[in-house]
Amino acid sequence: MQPTECATADGLTARSERHALGISDGNRQWGVTAYALAFGGLLLFGGRIADLWGRRRAFLISLIGFGAASALGGVATTGATMFGARALQGLFGAVLAPAALSLLTVMFTDARERARAFGIYGAISGGGSAVGLILGGFLTEYLDWRWTFFVNIPFALVAAAGTWLVIREPEGGRNRSPLDTPGVLLSALGLVSLVYGFTRAESDGWSDAVTIGLFIASAVLLLAFVVTESRVKAPLLPLRVITERNRGGVYLSLGLAIIAMFGMFLFLTYYLQVVKGYIPVKTGFAFLPLIAGMIAGSTQISARLMTRVAPRLLMGPGFLTAAAGMLLLTQLETGSSYTGLLLPAQLLLRLGIGTAFMPAMSLATYGVQTRNAGVASAMVNTSQQVGGAIGTALLNTIAASATTTYVKDHIQGATTKPQARLVQLQTMVHGYAIWFAVGILIAAAALALTLVNVGRSATDSTTDTPRHTCQ
Repeated sequence: MQPTECATADGLTARSERHALGISDGNRQWGVTAYALAFGGLLLFGGRIADLWGRRRAFLISLIGFGAASALGGVATTGATMFGARALQGLFGAVLAPAALSLLTVMFTDARERARAFGIYGAISGGGSAVGLILGGFLTEYLDWRWTFFVNIPFALVAAAGTWLVIREPEGGRNRSPLDTPGVLLSALGLVSLVYGFTRAESDGWSDAVTIGLFIASAVLLLAFVVTESRVKAPLLPLRVITERNRGGVYLSLGLAIIAMFGMFLFLTYYLQVVKGYIPVKTGFAFLPLIAGMIAGSTQISARLMTRVAPRLLMGPGFLTAAAGMLLLTQLETGSSYTGLLLPAQLLLRLGIGTAFMPAMSLATYGVQTRNAGVASAMVNTSQQVGGAIGTALLNTIAASATTTYVKDHIQGATTKPQARLVQLQTMVHGYAIWFAVGILIAAAALALTLVNVGRSATDSTTDTPRHTCQ
């Protein structure tokens, strides 16, 4: 998962920030987009850098760089400087995320230790988003917006100190092959076009000429990337990393699950703040059950069972449990109770996702040579980043279409302002594309159960050749 940030999308486009930096309404989205494009476009390159430099060194450098970029954003006096700081955060995050995951891969090879390590990693990754929302809401509500940047600095410094003092990466796992420059350029440009295309689709529509052009460019660039990788001697992404059925199943199922989860997170945030009238801090606390569910799923279910059952028997039921939580949200109304509906739905969602994600993260580097662990880990983050972009754009479009239909059918009956306001609030509920998210999670479960066929012992180490112990 990508590095946790305290600054939320609302925080980055706060009115006080736009006023202080002279950012126009038309440019305010670049606070989020600059990070997303740099992070999503450079993930594969970041994974290759981790393999080349060594994961510990790459992790340290990217932590320090992320902290420095945060400091730059905090002292920014112009919009361009702040946008540049966000892009730098994305760049260093693109190295940080795969370096962290690949460090776990090469350091923990014993089955039980690996299960515990990935369980903790999954719990922290999942819970970090809710903690970041709470902290970001507090900072934007009660302090200056610049603290949404400055708060990253102590976290980065503490993590860097801990890495320097504690982590010792095994020797001999670096990939010293020449850098595949054409592959870097093609993958970066292709992924940037893809992510930006979905960003444009959300704001400007799917039929927008620029949006269509970005999707076409992305398809051409990524196809050229695949052809290039099949021919060069030292590819950026060896195609066997993604064509092996178990890893391919992990990347696809994770990507689908993230589509559903991003859409849910966005819709629930909107529901709590607009329909329920929660302030950002209260919204963050409302998402706290996500942490409890993620911790329980990762550390108490998957970590205990991963050495006893096949991974697909955790991933499939995990995604189905999350689908059950999403199914509860289809009952959402303007007056729905938090404790009666939102709380159990969130617990089921994160319990299921925590149970599924932990073995998926471990399997992401299954059978990959140690020297390619970084780029294999980067594929996990890439599937999540692309899935997030698709989820935000696609489910927003579906919700907007449903909203338009609902307004057309009900607005004529609203003869007073309170009635019109009620219709507006109801459209925010009826416009939610929760049923599509349920179907997406069921599809993720089907892919995991169908494609992932390794046995319970297959995730205990990273090897040069896969061990097909099917169950």
